[in-house]
Amino acid sequence: MKKLVVKVNLRDDKDRSKAMRVVSGFGGIGSLSMDSKDNKLTVSGDFDPVKVVNKLRKSWHTDIVSVGPAKEDGGKKDDGKKEEGKKNDDQVANLAKAYQVYYSTPVTYYCVPPEETPDCVIC
Repeated sequence: MKKLVVKVNLRDDKDRSKAMRVVSGFGGIGSLSMDSKDNKLTVSGDFDPVKVVNKLRKSWHTDIVSVGPAKEDGGKKDDGKKEEGKKNDDQVANLAKAYQVYYSTPVTYYCVPPEETPDCVIC
């Protein structure tokens, strides 16, 4: 997770909404916030900060304030959720395996009759 803070010179609310729309179009954006007083745009998530800044610089004057890893609050709480999610994934995998054993797909054999010869007559 990365956190990018940029100062963008925006004139009005229309520019503000356009900048937010441009940045939100990138893949991997986790959260996006705008401080209207300081004209600072804060972006966090798994994204490429260079691409975001280049896209903003095409339309507005942009200064990079900071770039770095995002701070994760309550890491212990997230670990509990991850362990719970892992436990649920294990249960789902076990159920899927049991379902496949119980409801196995039937094997179908096809028997192709030999070609008949015109000389042979069976009475």
